[in-house]
This record gives sequence, structure tokens and C-alpha cells, in this order.
Amino acid sequence: MKIIFAGTPDFSVPSLEYLVNSKHEVCAVYSQPDRAAGRGRKVKSGPVAGFAKNHNISIIQPNSFMTPGVLDELRAFNADLMVVVAYGLILPQKVLDTPSMGCINVHASLLPRWRGAAPIQRAIEAGDSKTGVTTMQMELGLDTGPMLKTLELSIEPHDTAGELHDRLAQLGALALSETLSDIGNGTLKPENQNPNLATYAAKIDKQEAQLDWSKSAFEIERKVCAFSPWPVARTQYNKSWLRIWKAKCLAETTTLPAGTIISDNRKFIDVATGEGLLRVLELQTPGGKRISTQSFLNAHPMHGIRIG
Repeated sequence: MKIIFAGTPDFSVPSLEYLVNSKHEVCAVYSQPDRAAGRGRKVKSGPVAGFAKNHNISIIQPNSFMTPGVLDELRAFNADLMVVVAYGLILPQKVLDTPSMGCINVHASLLPRWRGAAPIQRAIEAGDSKTGVTTMQMELGLDTGPMLKTLELSIEPHDTAGELHDRLAQLGALALSETLSDIGNGTLKPENQNPNLATYAAKIDKQEAQLDWSKSAFEIERKVCAFSPWPVARTQYNKSWLRIWKAKCLAETTTLPAGTIISDNRKFIDVATGEGLLRVLELQTPGGKRISTQSFLNAHPMHGIRIG
């Protein structure tokens, strides 16, 4: 097939790499415009744009499909199919209708659970035991189209969003390959989603990273895992912030007020929560590096301090 690919971040790259190495023709790559990033605010290409440039694939980076000439350029490719993986721009109906076989999307959840922008983080935050990827035929609704292929993946107890992201990106490429194979073989069996089972994965807001110690230790642990590597869970400490990168809930209980630290000032920091204790394993001070609790305690005695 003659395929247009649309994607922007790291998650999209394995799917594009599969297409480039397949028997299909990638006639163009659409990606979000290059933006300033990092401390120096230098303009740089996103992962998909960088991959496309390295493989000499025509790359197009419109700000909007409503810009004059953009839709005409898309039509000129005369593509059979458009594959969309974490592109980041809403596709109007005219775009969805342009390829002869429409547009398919690779989404990082077991639809209809976790439609929306942050399915990986929300699945971890909610304590789900499994997730996966779903390919679907795209329509105007947000991740509402008929499902084409679903592949499951277990969420391990201490998986971070970053770790799960990498495994799902690879699984997404596999799901895409199986979907295109089914299309080629004529064995594709679209399945409509049950809207009664749908949940919404809202975009992550940095303010959500502030921990509420009145919640249970399990809930807080899930948030720490879900928000690593971004925006990273944090709590107030000494009129500043501590970023908490890694933690685990303990079976022990305490009657101490939520946020109170129990520590031997040598190896461990346990924090009282609304239900149970949370053991902090890795943390970071403003301007500092991510370090182990033991390294932090060498310079910061913590027993009896209340944080948050």
C-alpha cells in the first residue's frame, strides 16, 4: 500500500520504522512543527521528523490542516491509507476522507478504556493490572472509531509511565503490522466500541504532580509511577520542593499525621499517609540530581519532619 504516516513523539517511531522496513511505501510523513526545547530554547525536530529526515522521506509539518494548500498537498500523494500514531493534531473530516482506505490510528490503551491524551499515565494512576494497544479506524470522535486489532500487556507493580511507554511503543508497531496484514489478506474484522465502557484519559497537568499525603499509600505510589519521567511527583519541603522519583507502599500502619516522616536518618524515609506508609526510594532537590534516599539522608536528617 501507499501510506502517509502522521506522528510526532518517540512513541510513534517504532511504527514508522516498521513501515519503512516493510513492503509498503511511505510516501510522506506528517509531524508537528519543530519547536524550541531545552534550557537553550533551541529549535529542534521531534523524534518522528528526525527519523524521516535521516531516511530521506518527504516530511510536512503544517500548523493546521485548515491552512490554504495543505489539504491539496495531502491529496496529491494519492495515498491508499494514512497511519496516525500520537500525531497531536486533530484531523478534520476532509483529511480522514482523503486516503482511499481512510485513516487508522495506533492508540496506547485497550479501548474503549482510556480514550484521550494520556492513556499510559492514567492506566498506571488508576491501578490497572493490564493495558495494551488498539488500532482503530479513525472518525471525528475522540478515539471512538471501530477497533481493528487489540494486543494486551501486563502492568507490573512498579512500572513507571516511561517504562510502560517504551514497551507499548514496540507493541504498537506489532499491532500495526498485524492490522495491515489483515487488510491485505481481507481478514480484517472491525468491532464497534461499547461507549458505556469508555473512560477518558485527560492530558496531564503539572499541578497534578503535587502529592496529597491524606490519600492512601497505594494511591500515592500509583501517582509517583504514573508521573515518571514527567512531570515527576513532588511535595513541599523546607519552603521548597522535593521531587519523588521512586517509592513503594508498605503494609505497616501508623497513627501519625499524614506527611510525617519516620526515618532512621541513615537508609530509609517512610512517610505517613491517610492509609499506610510510603517508602521513598529516589528523590531530587531543586537544581540537584536524582539520588537514592540513603544519599539524601547523608546531608538531610529527616525523622519527625512533616512534609507537604
